[in-house]
Amino acid sequence: MRTPQLVQAGGLPDEVTIYEVGPRDGLQNESAIVDVEVKAEFIRRLVDAGLRTVETTSFVHPKWVPQLADATELLARLDLPDDVRAPVLVPNERGLDRALAAGVREIAIFASATETFAAKNLNSTVDEQFAMFTPTVRRALDEGLTVRGYVSMCYGDPWEGDVPIDQVVKVGARLVDLGCHELSLGDTIGVATPGHVTALITAFVAAGVSTDKLAVHFHDTYGQALANTLTAFREGVTTVDSSAGGLGGCPYAESATGNLATEDLLWQLDGLGIKTGVNLPKLVETSTWMAEKLGKPSPSRVVQALAG
Repeated sequence: MRTPQLVQAGGLPDEVTIYEVGPRDGLQNESAIVDVEVKAEFIRRLVDAGLRTVETTSFVHPKWVPQLADATELLARLDLPDDVRAPVLVPNERGLDRALAAGVREIAIFASATETFAAKNLNSTVDEQFAMFTPTVRRALDEGLTVRGYVSMCYGDPWEGDVPIDQVVKVGARLVDLGCHELSLGDTIGVATPGHVTALITAFVAAGVSTDKLAVHFHDTYGQALANTLTAFREGVTTVDSSAGGLGGCPYAESATGNLATEDLLWQLDGLGIKTGVNLPKLVETSTWMAEKLGKPSPSRVVQALAG
């Protein structure tokens, strides 16, 4: 299987963390409901390929995300190595109860930077969403869990248009103050460009949120995800969210091509000599297998190129 020629570049980290979201953010946006054993095997294969952070599922009410209604059953089927982080998305205290009962040690919460998305996705306002998050995060921390915070609509909103940078920073900083150990900045509709990425990261640092607490999460709707990720690395961020095979889509923009594909990211990182610990050929095999299970080709350009 072909690999990229190694040519390093300055101003980049020696190593980065790939936060794999395919089993959760990827599959929840697929129209088909995948069998629980297929999901479990998918996660096992991702781990075997070298991924050490895999967001496995969500404890959102099954009415809203039927694709992940089997969260408890899925986790019961997994026996992952001790060095693998397996966070789950938790929307509220009821979800936290289920996560704790399943033995979860790391959770993520999902916030909005804009009023319209907060209303549509959380039935809340930007301020009121923190009334829901606060008891959830405090209980999780008391139980010894680590908590990640997602901020959606960081670079643009389909209803409100441009999103002021200071508005995003205020929401993100509140999550960090609440106790989130990591903050993932989401380009929910894939409209970010490199200058915007630099400006947002710079603003967070100016507000006292260091780059070691930041992660980036780009959708590739306009083909900018890899450029934006490389920009974030140059600004000091070393954690990036991606989805094996480019699984998932964006329900808020026409022609959205979904999450940044982990294989596309790996091709770039391997060529730059940036360590990830992930085996690209094994990951391509895994995504090809998953595409067959879903009955449609992977949108990842690297999977298409290497899998034939």
